Amino acid sequence: MCKIFIFRISIFFAIVFVSQGLFAQEYQKVEAESGEGIYSLLRRFNLDPKDYYNTFLEINKNRLNPDLQLLKGKTYFLPIVVDTTALETERQIGVFPIFGKKYEKVEFKDDKLQGAVFYIISGHGGPDPGAMGKKNGHTLCEDEYAYDVCLRLARNLIEHSATVYIITQDPDDGIRDEEYLKCDKDEMCLGNKKIPLNAVERLKQKVETVNQLFEKHLGQYQRKLEIHVDSRYSNQKVDIYFYYHPGSNKGKQLGETLLKTIHDKYKQHQPNRGYKGTVTERKLYTLKNTKPVSTYIELGNINHPRDLERLIIVDNRQAIANWLTLGLIKDFENSKRR
Repeated sequence: MCKIFIFRISIFFAIVFVSQGLFAQEYQKVEAESGEGIYSLLRRFNLDPKDYYNTFLEINKNRLNPDLQLLKGKTYFLPIVVDTTALETERQIGVFPIFGKKYEKVEFKDDKLQGAVFYIISGHGGPDPGAMGKKNGHTLCEDEYAYDVCLRLARNLIEHSATVYIITQDPDDGIRDEEYLKCDKDEMCLGNKKIPLNAVERLKQKVETVNQLFEKHLGQYQRKLEIHVDSRYSNQKVDIYFYYHPGSNKGKQLGETLLKTIHDKYKQHQPNRGYKGTVTERKLYTLKNTKPVSTYIELGNINHPRDLERLIIVDNRQAIANWLTLGLIKDFENSKRR
């Protein structure tokens, strides 16, 4: 697990939304830049997407296309923020170099996942790039895009006070706000262990690493997520789907909770899109042999142009991580009631 440095800072803050009906005339108009999504545009103006995304959709509902993508040069409204009476609060910040310089400082926002333990595995890595695709002359490697989503997910979980083990790690990539992620082979297994050339040995290495850590957290809520990108269906669009090991009721429940969360989010943000993800059982080595309740996630088809948008657009990768985080919070809460 990454070494953590924690320090405390006191800050003054108070931010409120002002309703569209009261001050519509005061909205700031901005132009979208090339390749920019809603998350990127909001960050450009120092607005946290987690706080302002829904407001942005509401005030720009007549300016967005059905896929909620921004068009270069088109004008959009920014949500209004008003400073009010200052409120002093104290926040904890952790430093996690694995996320890269831009994202290494993580604010612990709440304790929604206090006591929960997660094992995050990105598909393939090291000598095996996994599925590969092509776009605009760039080679796209499964392990790079799966890893970026894994890092974003891990960072989200830490914000909610979870214990997170990132099993496959890259020493120098971090979270990358780029469409085309450079392929490399320098990934390592947690503990600075070289990833074997042999496919079976690679699987065994992941399983053994997870199972050793599992013993340290007996009695706690523990979940393992393995994230991949599909390529089996040539030129076929594939929605995010999930596998669980046959007979694992908790694995099935985990997959169904994540599936429902994604379905609800698509219905909220893209009501005309539809979502056809699935939760099915499958006999896979890592699902069978790792001790924590597990789900195996396929993000899409790396050989389909629409699925590629889900992968290469930075905002989409962040949205996937955000939605999975919400689903995991729900699963954790549900586990307390079972």
